[in-house]
Amino acid sequence: MAVSSVQTGRACVFIDRDGTLNVEKNYLHKYADWEWIPGSMEMLKLLGDAGFLAIVVTNQAGVARGYYDAAAIEALHARVDEDLAVAGARIDAYYHCPHHPLHGEQRDCLCRKPAPGMLLQAAKEWDIDMAASWMIGDKLSDIEAGLAAGVRCIMVETGYGRAEMEHCPPGVLLAADFAAAGRLILEGSDAVSA
Repeated sequence: MAVSSVQTGRACVFIDRDGTLNVEKNYLHKYADWEWIPGSMEMLKLLGDAGFLAIVVTNQAGVARGYYDAAAIEALHARVDEDLAVAGARIDAYYHCPHHPLHGEQRDCLCRKPAPGMLLQAAKEWDIDMAASWMIGDKLSDIEAGLAAGVRCIMVETGYGRAEMEHCPPGVLLAADFAAAGRLILEGSDAVSA
């Protein structure tokens, strides 16, 4: 499905990071531990070629817990961007929530998924048409954030997805991985929803 130039904003694919683009590893913050889920880079290129923005929205409670800081996240994302550049793909922006309800100085926030704060901030900063946009993630909190922000959602089986799929609300599409989710978006699939 190509993105129409008639809409009032840009279409976006919001993407959870860990367990969706890369193999789930607890508190990942070092590039040496990064492992792409096969097909993810190629799908990012296809989505970009079709006119979609690709924006990562990721909870990073390791910051609140003191395991790493925002600079470590930025350094990791810079290396991820280098990988993507070689593949002719890109992620347009990264948003992360450094908070946790039980740890750190700030415990209440509007950005930690399932709250939609990161998506809404990105929508404002990037002039995103939420009705034409999607959220792909491996956790119910990703899906809840997407629904609260007014985008269509796809849960992937990678990461925590297989265990959380049975809790998906009606209307959420299911896919094996990020590449399969991207194909549903690009093909405008009427796949059976959860």
